[in-house]
Amino acid sequence: MATSAASSVAPRASLARRLFATVDIASLVCFRVLFGLLMFVEVWRDLPHIAEVYIEPEFHFTFHGLAWVRPLPGDGTYVVFGVLGLAALCVTIGLCYRAAALVFFLGISYVFLLEQGVYLNHIYLIALISFLMIFMPAHRAGSVDAWLRPRLHDRAAPAWALWLVRAQIGIPYFYAGLAKLNPDWLRGEPMRMWLRERADLPLVGPLLREWWAAYFFSYGGLVFDLLVVPALLWRRTRAWAFALALCFHLINTAVFSIGIFPWVMMAATTIFFEPDWPRRLRNRIAAQVGAPPWPAPLLAGPPVRLARSQRVMLAGLAVYVVWQLLFPLRHWLYPGDVAWTEEGHKFAWRMKLRDKDGYVRFYATDPERGETWKIETRGRLSGWQREEMSGRPEMILQFAHFLADDLRRRGHPTIEIRVVALVALNGREPQMLIDPTVDLARVEPTLRPSPWILHDLVD
Repeated sequence: MATSAASSVAPRASLARRLFATVDIASLVCFRVLFGLLMFVEVWRDLPHIAEVYIEPEFHFTFHGLAWVRPLPGDGTYVVFGVLGLAALCVTIGLCYRAAALVFFLGISYVFLLEQGVYLNHIYLIALISFLMIFMPAHRAGSVDAWLRPRLHDRAAPAWALWLVRAQIGIPYFYAGLAKLNPDWLRGEPMRMWLRERADLPLVGPLLREWWAAYFFSYGGLVFDLLVVPALLWRRTRAWAFALALCFHLINTAVFSIGIFPWVMMAATTIFFEPDWPRRLRNRIAAQVGAPPWPAPLLAGPPVRLARSQRVMLAGLAVYVVWQLLFPLRHWLYPGDVAWTEEGHKFAWRMKLRDKDGYVRFYATDPERGETWKIETRGRLSGWQREEMSGRPEMILQFAHFLADDLRRRGHPTIEIRVVALVALNGREPQMLIDPTVDLARVEPTLRPSPWILHDLVD
């Protein structure tokens, strides 16, 4: 029994120790450079939209418990984006790398939390990656820091840094595929609706109108998301999986407007290659032009025994990864279809799964005066805010509270706010999303299931 117990523990201990062996740092450096450049491009692309999204709206939809996160007054938001661009460049060249990574993480997280109406999974992923980069020694080579401080230079890095990035990239892929295993996606919706809207594209437009196109994109995306990470991890299929990933993301870029996300994923997918691939590629080119090769690093094997600091770090890594694995599953704690109720939808890698079309009407009732009237939302919300809010119960509740507070200040202390929200999900007929008899001014925001959301979605 003792021998059996020891043998069952040994593989786990060996795996833990292997995470602290060293690998070639070249892949991590390449990832740092690509990530930093793409983040600078993202910041630059967002500059023309700062006023429209963060400055002009009278009201901002915030995340639960974070209503205190507000845009800075005056030109403060422009300053934030300027600092973000500078931090991205510093990450790229490895200048004051850890401080730059910290500043970028704090800045992108702040911008992300300012307006729930522009929530994007790829900005959430960028915030997570930038958080991890604070702790990764990606500046020990190919950086200004290593040039200014030669003692910092090291051509090797701990294996845990590489595997942590791989895990962070792999989790969105897997959960995106898992989320596609739902009846709507398997019958080709909402993909069919989106492809029809893009039928005027040159060359491929006529193909997008074909009956099989929706199934090709739907099932192709499902299989790709579920299998691409295992295929990238297996050496025999890695090159083919990488080529397929490039094609997949380039097609998404051409057909759908999803910003910089495909480029981030293409750059991140390189992390699944062998850690020394940039060095080997550079040395092949150097051999052709007669330049000296980059020497390979001296790698250290797994430690015989983990130090206390290593055990603490391992525990921290385990907590982070387990959280990333469990948090996207929280929608199973809520009743109804998550695509309809939105409870547990965000931060769960449920990407491009639903299309909602509808309208929301807010009605105020003053019981003391016996009056009921419709509240006009135009002028209080931007067009894109109204469109985004129409199918999101949490955002509707937030705006109802904003309207109630405003009316109380105007002399209606007992005001009641009710909503008529008719929404069509993935091509269905419009249906009531919210119980129109409930006074939303009295409903407190909560993470628990919301009984005022109508869960009975009719197909």
